Amino acid sequence: MSTLKQSSLRKNCYTKANLKYPNPIKKSRTPILKKSPQVKGIVYRISTMSPKKPNSAVRHVAKIDLTNNLRLTARLPGKGYLCGKYNRVLVEGGRANDLPGVGYTAIRGVYDFSPVVGKVKRRSVYGVSRPSGLSKHIRRSIRT
Repeated sequence: MSTLKQSSLRKNCYTKANLKYPNPIKKSRTPILKKSPQVKGIVYRISTMSPKKPNSAVRHVAKIDLTNNLRLTARLPGKGYLCGKYNRVLVEGGRANDLPGVGYTAIRGVYDFSPVVGKVKRRSVYGVSRPSGLSKHIRRSIRT
């Protein structure tokens, strides 16, 4: 027999819209974003962290004040960056597995956060636009 709490959860799950998948309400992995895909913020401190046990490196992170009046710690991906105090950044969900307490990532190439210089592969992740003359597809008539 189910407890009172279990039966009330079950009753809430079976709404008309959700008859097919009767799961309880799922907890968000990025609660600070408040169901937004990205949020704008202002950097108020940039520092470095060392990762958890098997890894060793110096990872760059930033403390950010968001426009929704909350604060978070976000990682700064890629090699080298032009980002300092009072710069505007766009933050998305995406945790750094080996940095405890860092569950968000700053997006490169948006607002004041510089893209990675000289990136050719995985450019979309690092905010780099396509260089002129770079094309993987060559027309069949031109191929040799």
